[in-house]
Amino acid sequence: MLLLEDLTRTYGARNAVDRVRLSIPQGSFVGVIGRSGAGKSTLLRMLNRLAEPSAGRIMFDGVDVTALKGADLRRWRARCAMVFQQFNLVGRLDVLTNVMMGRLSRVPSHRALLKLWSAQDRAKALAILEGFGMAQLAGQTADQLSGGQQQRVAIARAMMQEPDIILADEPVASLDPRNTKLVMDALADANRRHGITVLCNLHSLDLARAYCDRLVGLADGRVVFEGGAFDLTEDVAQRLYGLEAGEVMDRQPAAPRPLVEARALVA
Repeated sequence: MLLLEDLTRTYGARNAVDRVRLSIPQGSFVGVIGRSGAGKSTLLRMLNRLAEPSAGRIMFDGVDVTALKGADLRRWRARCAMVFQQFNLVGRLDVLTNVMMGRLSRVPSHRALLKLWSAQDRAKALAILEGFGMAQLAGQTADQLSGGQQQRVAIARAMMQEPDIILADEPVASLDPRNTKLVMDALADANRRHGITVLCNLHSLDLARAYCDRLVGLADGRVVFEGGAFDLTEDVAQRLYGLEAGEVMDRQPAAPRPLVEARALVA
């Protein structure tokens, strides 16, 4: 269970995130929705401690995440993996090596530098790529891939960390509709087949309705909505999206593509 207790982040006189209180059960797929500047990215970055809370606490299974330091904080970041909008891959390295970077917290640094990965870890990385339909690209350098392919490699890298939680910060913001669906399917696969909790920042309410079992709406850093897609009222949508609310509320949620059965990951 992930608990946020009055979580706040202040920049000068402004609260980017303002006293957020949430309870997120393990295995949830939570869509964090709202307009640009609502505090969505700051919220996720605080959960991974890339941004330090100004007040409040983050609790996970009884552990005060906000108090972690040193090796304990590094272990938390391995358990709470980040997927960024801009992929953050090493372009000159091949796909398999980029995915293997998810094991950096679990292997000595000299072995990682020399690419001395265990056979078991290599098999696991290839199995994850196979599950995303990308095993044939393992030897290509990351800078040869499309944006959607790079984002799926980033998700595969996150899964190599064997995380409890994946935080996806606007993972489809720069992608076309086809690659958006492929990336969201990959996150759904991590959640539904492997039981990983996913918190995903999204601009699109259509995507949030299609993929998320719970929505959290932010406006001016505050939670103004929490519930299922069909619980979102017109008044709340107005607070979240302003003049765009009518268009958003008129759309009907589309069902996500059924997940394609793939071989199980190597243990």
